[in-house]
Amino acid sequence: MHTRLTSFTRAGLEFDVVDSGPPDGPVIIALHGFPQTATSLQPLTALLNARGYRTVAPNQRGYSPGARPRGRLAYRVPELVDDVVALIEGIDRGPVHLVGHDWGAMVAWSLAAARPELVRTLVTVSVPHPGAFARSMISSDQLLRSSYMGLFQLPVLPERLMHSRPALLDKMLAKSGMSADAIARVHAEIIDTGALTTALNWYRALAMITPKAVTGRVTVPVTHVWSTGDTALNRRGAELTGEFVTGDYRLAVLDGSHWLPEERPDELAALIAERIESPRG
Repeated sequence: MHTRLTSFTRAGLEFDVVDSGPPDGPVIIALHGFPQTATSLQPLTALLNARGYRTVAPNQRGYSPGARPRGRLAYRVPELVDDVVALIEGIDRGPVHLVGHDWGAMVAWSLAAARPELVRTLVTVSVPHPGAFARSMISSDQLLRSSYMGLFQLPVLPERLMHSRPALLDKMLAKSGMSADAIARVHAEIIDTGALTTALNWYRALAMITPKAVTGRVTVPVTHVWSTGDTALNRRGAELTGEFVTGDYRLAVLDGSHWLPEERPDELAALIAERIESPRG
């Protein structure tokens, strides 16, 4: 009998988990991005559950109330990766299928490169391989699109702005294509719960990213999904991503905004199932 997870622990931290679908189905680990929690993935995971997959979606470090350590050092990419490694090893079902959106894609890329024995297939949504992202900075308008990341790395100021002038955050998210319902959840799940600082600490730890995290090749089968209306990410990074994958690789382009798991869950679920069920997957 397979035990349904509600949480897992690592290094004294407790992470909330949404575990759904057939308990004995193939396991998909689904990783959310900023500024959202695992609830943002529910339209997608429900469709995957209907296809017979078990989905395990953690609220990651900084988002789960029991996993909000202080200081940016606690949010370096290796720490984020090791959290998911602990989840995978705790499930003990062999290599899993890994899906990540936004920052969750960054964690997924890094995990697949560092621990390929734990990953059967990989689907990344929106955020390209970190090496491709870095190269796109000097070969497209990606640096301009990522200017907000500089603000997010400042101490204290971003939180003060978002708390004192919430309409600024709402306007930024709406401009990116996020729905009004999703914006309301950002306030309820991130702002109102005190998770904003620890969520922003992911950006503040970016300066400590290692060259290996940027250059590491991924050997497992990969589908990368980019959307034509993504205001944060240029197509150039998506096009360069294949150069960092040595396994079977596909770039899929969907119409839509940055928020594909909620906006295009049907198409995304089909792409994930196609990757998992491919003979090369």
